[in-house]
Amino acid sequence: MSITTRGAAAPTSGLQNHGTLDTTSLDLAVAEVAAQALNWAATSPLKRADLLSRMARDTYAVAEDWAAAGCAAKGLDPQSSEGGEELFSGVGTFLRMVQCFQTSMVDIAKKGRPQYPGPVSHKPNSRIAVQVLPASNFDKLLYAGITGEVWMEPGVSEDEVRATQAEVYRNPTAHAGVSLVLGAGNVGSLGPRDVLTKLFAEGKVVVLKANPVNDYLVPYWERAMAGLIEAGFLRIVSGGAAVGAYLTHHESIVDIHVTGSDKTVEAIVFGVGDDAAERKASNNPIITKPVSCELGNVSPVVIVPGVWSKKDIDYQAAHVATMLTNNAGFNCLTPRVLVTHEQWSQRGEFLAALATVLESLPTRRAYYPGARERHASFMAAHPEATLIGTATDEALPWTIITGLDAGNVDDMCLNVEAFCSLTSECTISAHSPTEFVEKAVTFCNDVVWGTLSATVIAHPSSLQDASVGPAIEQAIADLRYGSIGLNLWHAMSFAFATTVWGAYPGHELTDIQSGRGFVGNAFLFARPQKSVVRGPFRSSPAPAWFATNRGAATTMRRLLAFEAKPSWLKIPGLLAAALKA
Repeated sequence: MSITTRGAAAPTSGLQNHGTLDTTSLDLAVAEVAAQALNWAATSPLKRADLLSRMARDTYAVAEDWAAAGCAAKGLDPQSSEGGEELFSGVGTFLRMVQCFQTSMVDIAKKGRPQYPGPVSHKPNSRIAVQVLPASNFDKLLYAGITGEVWMEPGVSEDEVRATQAEVYRNPTAHAGVSLVLGAGNVGSLGPRDVLTKLFAEGKVVVLKANPVNDYLVPYWERAMAGLIEAGFLRIVSGGAAVGAYLTHHESIVDIHVTGSDKTVEAIVFGVGDDAAERKASNNPIITKPVSCELGNVSPVVIVPGVWSKKDIDYQAAHVATMLTNNAGFNCLTPRVLVTHEQWSQRGEFLAALATVLESLPTRRAYYPGARERHASFMAAHPEATLIGTATDEALPWTIITGLDAGNVDDMCLNVEAFCSLTSECTISAHSPTEFVEKAVTFCNDVVWGTLSATVIAHPSSLQDASVGPAIEQAIADLRYGSIGLNLWHAMSFAFATTVWGAYPGHELTDIQSGRGFVGNAFLFARPQKSVVRGPFRSSPAPAWFATNRGAATTMRRLLAFEAKPSWLKIPGLLAAALKA
């Protein structure tokens, strides 16, 4: 089946037009980090750990200002639950990643490789899965009931996993060079996280170009990563597409990482204008240096039918509503299609509960460029969509398009990333829950666009069923996505950092879809295939990151203080805040 590859629209004009650009400062930034590439290669793991320890302190010192700037840009109250979300995703996930890499650096210094917790289990198709969460006793308490695994490519043994961990540290000089990171514009932690991956996982010094949408964060990033900047291992620059274009072609840049749109990557690799399509069709790139990227996705959420109580339905409605409303829907990991069983007797009840939760949540500023145009294009295709909440000059309503036909593979809801406050629901007809799960896997793999992330929601009774349970486990094995959540939003794979985050391996540049390569990966695995995170079907209390938890800001501040300097003395206050959230 041939599916048109179309991700979220992104401005690409000017990607090759830098004739009038003053490049002096850009050349200087590249030259300064290039001069330190071998010094970085010679920096011992313990000294890198020291840099990370400082980074944790500096990040915590700037966290409130950083988050407040993000809230101001997105129209959020820093003391609200939405403000807590910005503190967690915009700053906290970066801080956790800093700490995870710091632990790995110490492990490398002492034992030659990062020490993953395990166990290691065998999976279908000659794969093994390494458990990477909980990674500490703190994780066991703070994330009770949650586990994370990294699945390896077929044929990789545990001996090979250990032998190939942290390969860059065996001959760091061979990996030295300058990486260009083209940062994302939606989440404040993404650019800095990509910097960490390039420096500490791949051994490169970095020039980070901020996205114009959030380049207001550069002063806060400079304070958080001051240690790297002072040592000459990092430079941060701003500017539009012309700046990015100049840097991608710079002779001293050895590789490129992009977080954004597949359209941007295509423009970088194959150019723009009349000849670009021909160059793509003939696989004749204008950029030949390595390009890694984390791009968009029409993220599916597969809801396995079962007998759910009202509390079950309300909880999962809040779970899915959180997935949609987080960051106003401007995430590559926002669910864009809910996959339901047409014959599920509680389908209508669940959709009604989801609408009720969304009605209780304020609409948000549509801050990302092009959001209104994208929303309008979906409304034109689906005028029957349900609009929820108050739309204003700044805010778009929460939008749900229900009852899609799984056989209509050309429906834009299935192959265009909305990248706004919109999701859809598609029904699949099946004679049994087991058949539904099997059909849902085929649908997600072969019809829905992208391979970044997916979630499966299943009641404990379904998981324990002699037929349905094995079908769900097989689905986890068969889904071709880089991160999969079972009863836990796949975004947590991004947040934990010990897991890996990126598209399912195998995309060529001519069909890039959700990208290539992984970020995160604090245990420095050489051949990961995907991450799988699992959580309880219902938690009590609900996680602080749920949009319905009004005390999230307090909890997130205490979690941030804990991540900055973990201590058992901070646990009681953190747990008390979580219980009140």
